[in-house]
Amino acid sequence: MKAIQHNALKTPWSPAEPIPLPEYPRPQMRRADWQNLNGWWDYAIQSIDDAKPARAEDWQGQIRVPYCVESALSGVEKPLLPSDKLWYRRTFTQALQAGQRLLLHFGAVDYACEVWVNGHLVGEHWGGYLPFSFDITKAWQAGENELLVAVVDPTNDSYNQTGKQSLRPGGIWYSPISGIWQTVWLELVPESYIEKLVITPDIDSGVLQLGVVLNADADLDRWRIRAQVSFEGADIALVEGSAQVSLTIPIANPKLWHPDHPHLYNLKVDLLEDTSVVDSVASYFAMRKFSRAKDKNGYWRMTLNNEFIFMYGLLDQGYFPEGLYTPPSEEAMLFDIEYTKKIGCNMIRKHIKVEPLRWYAACDRLGMIVWQDMINGGRTTKDMVVMFSFTSGIHRYDQHRFKRFGRQDPENRKEFEIEYRAMIEALYNVPSIAVWVPFNESWGQFEALRIAKLTRELDPTRLVDHASGWFDQGGGDFQSRHVYFKKLSASQPDHRVLAVTEFGGYSYIVPGHVWSETKKFGYRHFKTREALMKGYKDLLLEQVAPLIPRGLGAAIYTQTTDIETEINGLLSYDRKVEKMEADFLRDLHQGLINTEI
Repeated sequence: MKAIQHNALKTPWSPAEPIPLPEYPRPQMRRADWQNLNGWWDYAIQSIDDAKPARAEDWQGQIRVPYCVESALSGVEKPLLPSDKLWYRRTFTQALQAGQRLLLHFGAVDYACEVWVNGHLVGEHWGGYLPFSFDITKAWQAGENELLVAVVDPTNDSYNQTGKQSLRPGGIWYSPISGIWQTVWLELVPESYIEKLVITPDIDSGVLQLGVVLNADADLDRWRIRAQVSFEGADIALVEGSAQVSLTIPIANPKLWHPDHPHLYNLKVDLLEDTSVVDSVASYFAMRKFSRAKDKNGYWRMTLNNEFIFMYGLLDQGYFPEGLYTPPSEEAMLFDIEYTKKIGCNMIRKHIKVEPLRWYAACDRLGMIVWQDMINGGRTTKDMVVMFSFTSGIHRYDQHRFKRFGRQDPENRKEFEIEYRAMIEALYNVPSIAVWVPFNESWGQFEALRIAKLTRELDPTRLVDHASGWFDQGGGDFQSRHVYFKKLSASQPDHRVLAVTEFGGYSYIVPGHVWSETKKFGYRHFKTREALMKGYKDLLLEQVAPLIPRGLGAAIYTQTTDIETEINGLLSYDRKVEKMEADFLRDLHQGLINTEI
């Protein structure tokens, strides 16, 4: 791996000590008894074939969790090669009473890991973007416990879902991320406990459907579920029923969630044995509905709560110069969302990354609609395949053309589907998510029509952009186009919503705030702030605005921040410079959003 020489940029925030990111990591299923394991751990980088470290001298220093080993905030800042294995070690103490279980949770580990507690292998996991957990009760001991984690990461030398990471970064490909990059935590639960909630609002019927999933060995005949709903301190509903069926909870005169008024309801769910509370979790939900319908002119439009809405927002990739995938603090994470809200956008496309659950909770709370990408993978797509569609606008079919799109490995396609299903399941309860995006620009695309059908089966409550940008298969809910070097234009209307899901990418270099002095990438360059603002205004008023009456339903600008050598953000990579005035941007964006449809 050849690293690009770069400046040591820093955002205005620093990790909390001794525990960075101390906040409870799962906002929609909260319990009181938990312990955050973030902080300084021992680490070692060894050959993938070596045995686990057995002696004190085998450990090479300390690493700050949850920052990837390649990041400055980890304290290590070393690459993890496909031939390496990264080891983590720490100890913990946790009291455990009879009738309790101890769960070990990981927010995300990139890419594959094995976990030992007190020398016992408690589990393994592959996939670098989603939360997972192990029941470590049998491995626990009174007093001090040893926790070991071993991580391997092939990055883009394999077909795994790697996102924008590259062992050879540059342009639109960025530094690799390996190891633990989200919060690690312990949680105490009873023998039988609530493992998952499935929350489905139905505004047309004025009800909330609530599924409650218990741990696998719980006796469903023994338990009952009680759900209590409140809004702004007032009790709304109380429903009790069998643990074997979902609950239907009436929500009278629902306060609907919208970017202008992001109303959230509180939800408390109890597991009951007779009248005794065995387990309890706190959560929240929103009453809202994402769908589509034809307008008076026959164009298909997106709707929110059965009303037409034009969505304008930013492509957001969630990179930070000192933490890479992981922000220095919760405040740093919130800053990007709050900035997007401040400049008048109502939507974010979360691009090729799954964020920690607290990020989605912030979007719920602040009123920010989310389009959620799946992580791309597969082997390298041939440049000629990509460029053909990029330059010609002709969308070739992906049925069984696996090698052309880098998906020739059957196990790879199977792995994608497993991880895609897991992503939708993990994020299903998030009110702000409106659209699933399984494929982007042909990167590992395969059988997009079938995947779109699968998406609807997994989640019929949201829309799907089945092939964002290129290689449209005629399915999903969107004609999805990426336009950088051509003038935006309306496509021939069909049965879907027209959406420009990437455009712009205007570049303005701010001296002293760039990651690399020698390598800089963007789609159109401006020398002054004034020229950038004029160019952006012309782009929106002359190209985007005229398309809205002609069926344009959404537009997504590239992008929130600069990232490494890609200099096309509205913010500098270190978040210290807003390249255009916020009020100027807000007026433009709100003008588009408020266009009469």
